[in-house]
Amino acid sequence: MPTFDEYVAQNRERFLNELKDFTAQPSVAAQNLGMREMADKVLARLQKLGAQARLIPIADGFPVVYGEIGSGAKTLLIYDHYDVQPPEPLDLWTTPPWEPTIRDGKIYARGVADNKGDLLLRLQAVESWLATEGALPLKIKWVIEGEEEIGSPNLGKFVAAQRELIQGADGCLWEFGAKDSHENPMLICGLKGILYLELHARGANRDLHSGAASIVENPAWRLVWALATLKNERDEITIDSYNDYVREPNALELEAASHIPFDTDLELEKFGVKQFINGARDFDAVKKLYFTPTVTICGIQSGYTGAGGKTVLPNHAFVKLDFRLVPDQTPELILDLLRRHLDAHGFADIQIVQTENGEHVARSPLDSAIVQAAKAAARATYQRDAVVYPTAAGSGPMYDLCQQLNIPAVSAGCGYPDTRGHAPDENIRIDDYFQSIVFIRELIRNFADN
Repeated sequence: MPTFDEYVAQNRERFLNELKDFTAQPSVAAQNLGMREMADKVLARLQKLGAQARLIPIADGFPVVYGEIGSGAKTLLIYDHYDVQPPEPLDLWTTPPWEPTIRDGKIYARGVADNKGDLLLRLQAVESWLATEGALPLKIKWVIEGEEEIGSPNLGKFVAAQRELIQGADGCLWEFGAKDSHENPMLICGLKGILYLELHARGANRDLHSGAASIVENPAWRLVWALATLKNERDEITIDSYNDYVREPNALELEAASHIPFDTDLELEKFGVKQFINGARDFDAVKKLYFTPTVTICGIQSGYTGAGGKTVLPNHAFVKLDFRLVPDQTPELILDLLRRHLDAHGFADIQIVQTENGEHVARSPLDSAIVQAAKAAARATYQRDAVVYPTAAGSGPMYDLCQQLNIPAVSAGCGYPDTRGHAPDENIRIDDYFQSIVFIRELIRNFADN
């Protein structure tokens, strides 16, 4: 019987061909492109593995692929998603996004980094374990959804309906991860929450000649004045009572964050800016990035913005905002605080339109068994310590699947700083892919034993 490493080496080309097959299949939830075909591929791969697997329909959505395999005292939940971002703009791809291409030790395709690479390598790692180590020492449950890239609007409903399948898991391996610019493996233990909405201001019943601006209120100015009450020039969020619901990071989280590599000058160069807000540098910048909430103007529109001049008084102005949330903030709370704030400051006429489902803050204990197992697995795989991130700066549906059921989670994967997720020429390094297969073996071994 071959060893695990020998088996992976012997099946290297087959594993890569499976990855090519997965990434050649379009699966864009935002465009309803190839979704059922991709769900069927994932289901078939789970069944080939020997898992008890099925598609669980989602009303007005795309099915969740659910699977179980193995037995033991511990249960490992694995979350992935089979949907990907739209590939546009197509002309910026070196090779077509649905034609997986290997060059310079990397494989290029839409979804190869986010999330089909990690999805498939985890299945291949379990196959390799079964072929060389025998029965799994724990139970694995997969939840693989098809709507992550459109905000997971139905994952919470799925969890509510299928709670008995998921609750009781001892830990969860989340869907993404990477090495940093120093080749350190990254372990991420949480996500910020998010609320995304629009503010609308309205004026006359139609656009007017700008000469009427001396007597007819301009909704663009109205919106600007309202926005100015949300945040000041010192970058302080000034929504009434907003900061009453910001929980400070604990000692373990601050200690972990102190080890996050952050070269201020390198980061400034990367972003093409002269300084960060209020001159934040080094650990102060790290703390602000990961532990503070945000209010961001994502886009603003009103009146005429084309070539040349047009003297118009617009009758409508709107802005798109996102709020990145930290403990103890929730989308529902912030929405309520925003409405109360606008009303109290004379802007009851400003309409709030929530355009996407909010996502709750997710934060796992850094001393949980799954995080400790992932740290040990990283050390065994990469011969260096992982950098543990208490949270990411971005958001996702981790709370719905994990924290609300008291399941601690950790995210780790095969990416690297230039994977270009969500962008043209998305890619992963092939060596990282196969190293991540070994990481999964070590994670299974360490999690089962502790």
